[in-house]
Amino acid sequence: MAPQQYAKDQPQGFKNRIENIAIVGAGGQIGGYLAKHLLATGKHNVTAITRADSVSKLPRGIKVAKVDYGDPSTIVDALRGQDALLITLSVFVPPDTQATLINAAIEAGVPWIMPNDWGTDSTDDGLAKDTMLTDARWQARDLIEKAGLGRVSLVCGFWYEYSLAGAAVRYGFDFKTRSVVFYDDGNTKINTSTWDQAGRAVAKLMSMKILPEDAADDGSTTLSRFRNQFVYVSSFLISQKDMFASVLRVTGTTEQDWTVTYEDAHERYKAGVSELQSGNMDGFPKLLYARVFWRGGGGDFESVKGTSNNLLGLPKEDLDDRTKAAIEMATEGSRMTRTRDP
Repeated sequence: MAPQQYAKDQPQGFKNRIENIAIVGAGGQIGGYLAKHLLATGKHNVTAITRADSVSKLPRGIKVAKVDYGDPSTIVDALRGQDALLITLSVFVPPDTQATLINAAIEAGVPWIMPNDWGTDSTDDGLAKDTMLTDARWQARDLIEKAGLGRVSLVCGFWYEYSLAGAAVRYGFDFKTRSVVFYDDGNTKINTSTWDQAGRAVAKLMSMKILPEDAADDGSTTLSRFRNQFVYVSSFLISQKDMFASVLRVTGTTEQDWTVTYEDAHERYKAGVSELQSGNMDGFPKLLYARVFWRGGGGDFESVKGTSNNLLGLPKEDLDDRTKAAIEMATEGSRMTRTRDP
């Protein structure tokens, strides 16, 4: 850190904390959990950036700013005075949506942005290329950093409950037919996170001081430590077989009660690519999940890069409790299991 990067040396009016936070997608999956945990801190004013015709249910206590994506000036107006912008978008939104939001944030003078960079480790070039997420993510990062704004990206793996509940195309489980498809032998471990864990992580980051107050405070953990960096967090480092053991405990069933099949992860990935190329959008989650379960394919980032769980004070979660929640989502036909957003 440069010697002058202390709060005491900043221009008059500098705030050393994030107070006002805007969220795109606060009525969606991860966005709702971000809002929940940010509001719980009591330190932030949270605003949902929504379309004028949106009917999404928003968390209590959140402010609402209606915008027109066809008129970027409305987004600029909504973002004025915000200290941070958190972007959560489906992978199926128009490709220029995030750039529109970032450019509006630049014009509005928002100093910190957390882009739509959730999930897999896109610093792994092979994984990023094979999952077709490379260009949009790096373009967003470049746009933010070239404008001189602070970027923070969260690497958290797939959402655990959502992926477990989402039929065989994701973590391989179909609770209605009581069947499971294992990638290879089912023992490849990957990092996966709950929505709550991601929400806690973001709330911790956004609640930090931005800069050390002075030289004596240099040892404190501040948001500036993560400027233009990737923050790695995780709920569980587990395999499909570990998930299956949890499912058996929660359901009180045995392996004999389930139909178990095995598929080569590389071949399943190729099948997903072929389906997507033929116009079948369901091929995308198939290729995405299969690729992450390749042995040594980057799904386990914890063993290589570690996590910031302890640094952020994140709790250890109960696997069976989250498995139970996933099964309830699946059996109740939750909208969460039907959406295509990974």
